[in-house]
Amino acid sequence: SRLDDFSYYKELQSDINNYISTNIVINLFYFLIFAIIWVALLGFGSPILIISGILFGQWLGTFISVISISIGALTLYAIGNFFFRDLVKSILEEKFEKYIKLFQKNEFYYFFIYRFIGGLGIPFGLQNLIPILFNMKKINYFFSSFFGFIPGFFVFNTIGAGLNEYIEKTDNFSFFELILTDEIYIPILMFIGLMVLSIIIKKKFFNV
Repeated sequence: SRLDDFSYYKELQSDINNYISTNIVINLFYFLIFAIIWVALLGFGSPILIISGILFGQWLGTFISVISISIGALTLYAIGNFFFRDLVKSILEEKFEKYIKLFQKNEFYYFFIYRFIGGLGIPFGLQNLIPILFNMKKINYFFSSFFGFIPGFFVFNTIGAGLNEYIEKTDNFSFFELILTDEIYIPILMFIGLMVLSIIIKKKFFNV
């Protein structure tokens, strides 16, 4: 089976890179639409971030993933708030009651922090629906998500871009060697630092 042959993945990576680079604008648009639909359908965020890093690199990947996932999350919020508000409140209101008052104090500020720290460990699809509980303004929802997403999304896209670069450079796959490459271990250290900072912020602002 060619699935056991690392050269197969090198060929695949080369073909994908060539395909993406031939018409970068169209492929960014395709990714944008796909990611919006994926998030609006309660899809996980992290696979999209790794893929965007692999396809578009750390900077462009971060840019397109932040925009597309912010729009997708806003779409899910708008749909949920319009059609399922009572259902969401009946299921979630009691569980997240202690956070509602906090968000109501300054919805933009606290929701930005909430996004920055990864949504308090709540599954991503559910994170996007929590603001229904305090009827958050859509413009505040979008921009607090947009700016709050950037640090974490950059780290994941950097890992994706590093993985792509490793496949391009090496001839034989080694997991240990992969982890020790600058393109991988530096963003992993950044991720650990972000997690430590998130824990500190959680305790300070959300008493978690």
